[in-house]
Amino acid sequence: MDGEQRSLADYAGQTVLVVNVASRCGLTPQYAKLEELQRRYADRGFTVLGFPSNQFLQELGSNEAISEFCSTTYGISFPVLDRVRVNGRNAHPLYQELKQTPDAAGKAGRVTWNFEKFLVSPGREVTRFRPTTEPDAPEVIDAIEASLPAS
Repeated sequence: MDGEQRSLADYAGQTVLVVNVASRCGLTPQYAKLEELQRRYADRGFTVLGFPSNQFLQELGSNEAISEFCSTTYGISFPVLDRVRVNGRNAHPLYQELKQTPDAAGKAGRVTWNFEKFLVSPGREVTRFRPTTEPDAPEVIDAIEASLPAS
């Protein structure tokens, strides 16, 4: 959001949970659980990366408004990056790649809604969780813990 270019290479050796976020969505309370994950696992090489997207017409109009919302409403400490497109011809290259990963039911393709989650391990294996899977669901926690060094 600050105009600085970032790459997944900046997080080499870490486990990263990539999430398309939105400030005005029924799933927006997931921000609190994402922040809990960030605080719980950050010292073991984990980070959440939030990518605001207005493709589902539920995001605020500017990076400044998004940043203020995340900070004042949820106390977000993880990086919330610039707004991106997650679907279509102009989808961000990261999402073009991530969407090739199938979910637990074996279905790949389009991001279906806000708060779709992609866990990227240090070895670059990707596990996909659909939007209604809560960030603290057992399958998410198990996948995070399996990709992190022992505490």
